Parts: sequence; structure tokens; C-alpha cells
Amino acid sequence: MTTERFSCTDCSIQSCYRRNKPFPSKCLSIVASKRMKDKAQKYYTEDGIDKPLAIAAAEIEGKFYGKLTRVEEIIQFALAIGAKKIGIATCIGLIAEAKTFASILRAHNLKYFSVICKVGSVDKTSIGIPEELKVQKGSWESICNPVLQASILNHQKCDLNVIVGLCVGHDALFNRHSEAPVTTLITKDRVLGHNPAAALYTSNFYYKRLFPERK
Repeated sequence: MTTERFSCTDCSIQSCYRRNKPFPSKCLSIVASKRMKDKAQKYYTEDGIDKPLAIAAAEIEGKFYGKLTRVEEIIQFALAIGAKKIGIATCIGLIAEAKTFASILRAHNLKYFSVICKVGSVDKTSIGIPEELKVQKGSWESICNPVLQASILNHQKCDLNVIVGLCVGHDALFNRHSEAPVTTLITKDRVLGHNPAAALYTSNFYYKRLFPERK
């Protein structure tokens, strides 16, 4: 594969979708080695978990494009892959939203098991976080424990795990340790009401600080 810088965000054509325009000469669809292409294609053609996930995702997109909310899409995805039990990995700050989501799953005859981020109740200082970096200094403040969240949901044999507002980094740890496929319902952004894309949409005005050279 080429070591040059050109990647998909450098492209203004996206001919990989409809093939209605010429591919750029450095397009990854062209320059990726045959070995890489074959390896990626194998996941979608051989028996295993990847093929049914890919088919279910594509079918839901085709049937419900622009029609369903993400909550509804997750339910349809769970049904399409035959998931019987949904794991909910929730932030403590979004427990109300997680409870509502759980009740919706129940209404669709889907079992669930939820685990909050502070499970285990381990103080931050126990892993080397200094007291001054606690949100509320001088008090017990439990670490977020996404590895334990994943372990508990693994033990519960969940078929699909759903993230509800885990912090940046904690979501990465959860994904790394989850045995079941993972999708996200809510992406946390405390400043923007959990709508992180707003920072991108307003990066030329309110959030121009995202570009240091424009200050």
C-alpha cells in the first residue's frame, strides 16, 4: 500500500460509492494491495460473524434510510442479527437515558443487561490519578471502569452491546474488551448536549479555536 499521505479526506470525488467519476490516481480503492483487498473481502464472504453483521447493516440502510431514529435502527439491527440479549454500557451521567432505552428494548421483547461506568467503585487514586485531577477534590471519586463493564456483559453472554455516553477513551477500552459486537447510541459531548458534530459545523465561527492558526 502506498506510503504517501493521500487518504479519503483528501479526496473530493468519492467515486468509490457510485463509480460515476474517474478514480483519483492515488485512490485507496486502487492502490491498496491485492492482499489487503482479498483479506477485507474474505470477512464478508466467509462464514463467521462479519458477514451477517454486514448484510444486516446494509439491509437496514436500504429499507429505512432517513426514516428511522438511531434508537429504532439499533432495534432493527438487533432483530436482524438474531440478538436476544442487549448489553447497555452506560455513563452514570446518562443513566436516565439508559433507563429509557432499556424500557424501549423491553417493549420490543428484547432482553437487556445494563452496567454503569462506575461499577466496582474504585477510587481514581488507586490507579495513580492525583487528587488534584479529580472533578471533586478531597472526596471519593470512582474511576470509570469500561474493562469491568465489558467483562460483566461478556459474562452475561450479551449478543450486542450498546454504548450510552461513555467518555472518550473509555469507549475505546470498552470496544477493545467487548466480546459481542458494539454499536453506539449516544456519543458524549458535555458541552454540546451530546452532539459532537456541532463543533464541526461551527468550526468557522463559534469553535474556530479548533484551528489554532485562525484565532
